Amino acid sequence: MSSVAIKGWCPSAHRPMPSGDGLVARIRPRGGRLSPAQALAIADLAERHGNGLIDLTGRANLQIRGLRAQAHEPLLAALAQLALLDADAETESQRNILVAPLWSEGDDTHMLATALERALGERPLGLPAKFGFAVDCGNERLLAQNSADIRIERSASGGLMVRPDGSSNGRPVTRREAVPAALALAKWFLASGGASGRRGRMAAHIGSGARPPHAFTDCAVPARAAPPPHPGVRAGGALVGIAFGQIQSATFRVLAEGASGLRMTPWRMVFVEGLREMPEHEGIVSHADDPLLRVSACSGAPACGAAYAETRALAAALAPHMAAGAHLHVSGCAKGCAHPGAAAATLVAAADGFDLIRNGSSRDAPALRGLTRAEMLADPSAVLEDR
Repeated sequence: MSSVAIKGWCPSAHRPMPSGDGLVARIRPRGGRLSPAQALAIADLAERHGNGLIDLTGRANLQIRGLRAQAHEPLLAALAQLALLDADAETESQRNILVAPLWSEGDDTHMLATALERALGERPLGLPAKFGFAVDCGNERLLAQNSADIRIERSASGGLMVRPDGSSNGRPVTRREAVPAALALAKWFLASGGASGRRGRMAAHIGSGARPPHAFTDCAVPARAAPPPHPGVRAGGALVGIAFGQIQSATFRVLAEGASGLRMTPWRMVFVEGLREMPEHEGIVSHADDPLLRVSACSGAPACGAAYAETRALAAALAPHMAAGAHLHVSGCAKGCAHPGAAAATLVAAADGFDLIRNGSSRDAPALRGLTRAEMLADPSAVLEDR
């Protein structure tokens, strides 16, 4: 397996990241939601200043790809007019909040996410760049499988609770107490040595022996976790899948034109408010049994300079050969950006071909090395089935 340099930061609007197809600028929708006007403007910006491609990230953010260096300042000005730009890079990095996208009016999710965003913007705490919050207050937890360090969620008894990641219990809170309690827990994390060199995660800190204040390990138990959602029409709109989490600006515009709002998700899907039937358009995954839902793949070569090979065409060709319920991850290098966790089969591109890891992540030891694209496509089952 190839060794790679893992960057300690992610792209942002203020601080775009170089890639093989130009700069990548990340946009963090407030509350995880875009108005139709904002979404249409982003589609225009992706065409005017980038290459027309928009990524949906695992943190429910958007990325404009192929940004030209000279277009960065005009992009910032446009985002500021759209109320999608923070005052500076530090404030932007602190506003790392994952919002359960299928919230409904009255379940507290949207209200508490807005309050938490406001509090973090007023008083940045100096948290590590990848330290994040989740606001997930429905009757079932939608974000249980998604990374977050501090969670505001629903308890099994129906109340609200604040829980540090890595702990099975949390602190019962009222609506008024929820955001101050989450901020207090973040301050404890810093004061107790959870961050080192702008890095650090809550679960690892607790796993190393740190003990949160007693109030945060009280008797509140989280509500049950919901299974991962699939594309389909739901109350209030439609959950629309996006192949490999990358959408053409023209397709993004189609979704925005038919919506009362777009909610970003961490599942490479968009919840289109007000939509009553599933759209059919290039790049959209509309059916729950679509094989593309069984695979994930990063941008690959040539879009990413770290990648050794193209990834998405290979993943799409292999997808129909994956068993239902199994997942294939194709990564252009050992970083595993598209799917950091384990998968039934993980293919990692290297200088001498692809390495295959079974039931593991891109950083685990491979079962086979040096596989070629031709031999995998000639007999996919021989590679993907664990015999």
